[in-house]
Amino acid sequence: MPQRRSHVAPSAAQTELAAALAALRESLEAPADFPAAAVAEAEASEAAAPELDLRDIPFVTLDPQGSRDLDQAFHLQRRGPGYTVRYAIADVPGFVTPGGAVDAEARRRGQTLYAADGRIPLHPKVLSEDRASLLPEVDRPALVWTFALDSEGVVEEFRLERALIRSRAQLDYTGTQAALDRGEDGPAALLPEIGAL
Repeated sequence: MPQRRSHVAPSAAQTELAAALAALRESLEAPADFPAAAVAEAEASEAAAPELDLRDIPFVTLDPQGSRDLDQAFHLQRRGPGYTVRYAIADVPGFVTPGGAVDAEARRRGQTLYAADGRIPLHPKVLSEDRASLLPEVDRPALVWTFALDSEGVVEEFRLERALIRSRAQLDYTGTQAALDRGEDGPAALLPEIGAL
């Protein structure tokens, strides 16, 4: 027999916090919904596939657990006595028509706004949480920086390229920190070493 979930009413403090956050959003004139034209344009958008194919590089993302707006990925590896650091940013501009409805709304918003009870995204969710998001095991266009570091962590050379990538895993902060604390090998294992340099 299925268990019934009991509904727990929010406490007075929770209700007060929700009201205060709603008032803050209103005072800042923070946008809630996207204009219909921006949503329609985002739903119809498609990015051209970049010529450079880096899908063989096992990129991973690192975000709060459950996130869908994955806009950064990385790959770390040893290179002789030094390191190669690859850092990918979701190629959202590849999906946005300059001067179009999505572009105009993003310029009006300026940034994604975060609050204790959620966020107000810069781009429609069909882009930020789906088509342009660096979700695992999906091909995505990205802007990729590749840094060659020496043994002291000094950048010897770097390049920036548009490329097609495929993230292999969606890491979260808590699990990744626990793995680092245990000394486990994994996609982020070199992070403390490179970071300290």
